[in-house]
Amino acid sequence: MFEPKPFQKETIKKLAGFLEAARFDGARAAFENAPKEVPGEWRKPYVPLDKLAETPYVCLRLPTGGGKTFLAARAVKVGAKFLERENNPLVLWLMPTDAIRQQTLETLNNPKHPNREQLNTDFDGKLRVVDIADFSLLTPQDLRDKACIVVGTFAALRVEKTEGRKVYDHREDLEPHFASIPPNTPGLECQTDGPDKGRIKFSFANILALVRPLVIVDEAHNATSGLSYEMLQRVNAGCVLEFTATPADDSNVLHHVSASVLKSEEMIKLPIMLNEHPTWQEALTDSILTRQKLAEPARQEPDFLRPIVLIQAESKDREVTVKVVEDYLVEHEKIERERIAVATGS
Repeated sequence: MFEPKPFQKETIKKLAGFLEAARFDGARAAFENAPKEVPGEWRKPYVPLDKLAETPYVCLRLPTGGGKTFLAARAVKVGAKFLERENNPLVLWLMPTDAIRQQTLETLNNPKHPNREQLNTDFDGKLRVVDIADFSLLTPQDLRDKACIVVGTFAALRVEKTEGRKVYDHREDLEPHFASIPPNTPGLECQTDGPDKGRIKFSFANILALVRPLVIVDEAHNATSGLSYEMLQRVNAGCVLEFTATPADDSNVLHHVSASVLKSEEMIKLPIMLNEHPTWQEALTDSILTRQKLAEPARQEPDFLRPIVLIQAESKDREVTVKVVEDYLVEHEKIERERIAVATGS
């Protein structure tokens, strides 16, 4: 078995403590009473999910290279305990891109990979991992006897209208999952036309809503739109755990691991020299000066080497946007505009 690093154990310990408190005191009180990273440190007020106020919704902030997927795998057992499904949780594991989805699926299905090893240990090998496109492979017996993990992208569930989306479609082959469900069960999507209008849809989304899944969100800063929150309502999420290096402003950051911790654990081999500045303008100016200093020794290298500065501007609804940064570089730092490369979502 892969031996977790001390900071990984501490992360899971913080999560377990929070969820244990949330069982008795509620998510808001558990979050606001959770131990601070630094004694006396101020923590932002808890932001509950709309229409799911009692659903624990927290973020674990880990730098790139900190083993987010491995920690997410360890978190399944902890989340299952909170949901009182210690032996048979249903997990909806979401990520922003198909590439990350495929990579995650491969590690979770590889019996020799630490992610799969951890889950096998936690659930005595009683585990089923499927791509969200193959949700129909899950049987009622699977959901009853195994830990079931469904891996997909946000796009598979995040829609304004559910018609024509596979996970929301009515499917007769899913009827066994609804055999004992009363037709008037609240909170489930119903058919809107045809002879069965008004009857519960036999859909995967409704299965999720019945079970109340543990939702794991990888790279969570990509999942903060209104549609994302509406998706969590549709599946009636029982617990939502975010894992990201760059949380959104409204994320409930329960625990933060710094890059320096990874360096001390020798998980980062490159040297890190971190300087903080009072303003973003000073940070930019110092970065430009540092690049100039590095350019001199770089010229002595036998192979072509040019230091660059990478700047992450804020999104369009914030203050320090791409245009603000670009204008500052041109007008105040006298950088030629053609020496500034811009890459944005559009």
